[in-house]
Amino acid sequence: MTTTAPGAGGQAAPAPAPGGAPAPGAAKDASAATATGSSPWQLARRELRRRPAVRVSLCVVLLFVLMAVTAPWLGALGGWSPEEFDKSAIDPYLGGQPLGSLGGMSPEHWLGVEPVTGRDLFARVVHGAQVSLLIAFAATAIVVVTGTAAGIAAGYFGGRTDAVLSRLMDLTMSFPSLIFMIAMLSVAKDVNRIVLMTAVIGVFGWPGVARVVRGQALSLKHREYVDAARVGGSSSWRILTRDILPGVSGPVIAYTTLLIPGMISTEAALSYLGVGVRPPTPSWGQMIAESVAFYETDPMYFVIPSTFLFLAVLAFTLLGDALRDILDPRGGRT
Repeated sequence: MTTTAPGAGGQAAPAPAPGGAPAPGAAKDASAATATGSSPWQLARRELRRRPAVRVSLCVVLLFVLMAVTAPWLGALGGWSPEEFDKSAIDPYLGGQPLGSLGGMSPEHWLGVEPVTGRDLFARVVHGAQVSLLIAFAATAIVVVTGTAAGIAAGYFGGRTDAVLSRLMDLTMSFPSLIFMIAMLSVAKDVNRIVLMTAVIGVFGWPGVARVVRGQALSLKHREYVDAARVGGSSSWRILTRDILPGVSGPVIAYTTLLIPGMISTEAALSYLGVGVRPPTPSWGQMIAESVAFYETDPMYFVIPSTFLFLAVLAFTLLGDALRDILDPRGGRT
């Protein structure tokens, strides 16, 4: 009589198939073990390939980044600079309305022209992408670096360091950041607006990252490999960079991707309110603000920059949500 040993949950373990081939259950267990042992980046690549919407979002993000990087060449390809006026493309007898349909779209002006000035919308949109993404990426880098450093220090060292940094996080988050940013940008006149906006946005964004990293560091500092490194005589700097930082990299990457659309929206909002990027430097928010006066007579002037802003924010948001679900599933559920 043949007997089988009970498996997990009281079920019988699968018997080997004839000829020494592994049983179907064993193959599933092996593939599950392989998936479990995959690195976060391997899991991310596998999941991104499996989701069509995320693939489309990633392509849109790469397209916007490429457009921002090659903005000077794209503008030259269109034949116009973002500050160049074309009076022949507008009708001076109709208040400077663009000649032709759809806001003056033509082989000379691919996306039409601005009313009154006749500046090429394609050149201004691609240069506006460069300004918006430059500010968003630079401000995000400041936020992530500052927040990660503060969160790791607070979570690992604890005690007085944790108390001081936590109170600083609370103090920064208690400020009405948008009002404070508007006030600071309104007072500062003769400064580089891009640098100032990047610094101001970055100053108010780091506590969110710091709180996420602090929670992760609190759980990691009691792990066996961290205790072993400490007992082995490793310095605090080595433990932080070799053991703690890799453990918090997944949530930080996911949080970073979700920060970028918020930064793009913040820059557009400040430029829309007139305290952000100043003319003649193009910006999507600035263009939307200027188009409000023409939305009845030239709706395309409003639609084009709004569409680019919407697609950029949507693509980064979808990509960030997917990365958060993959790299930080517990944070995604909470």
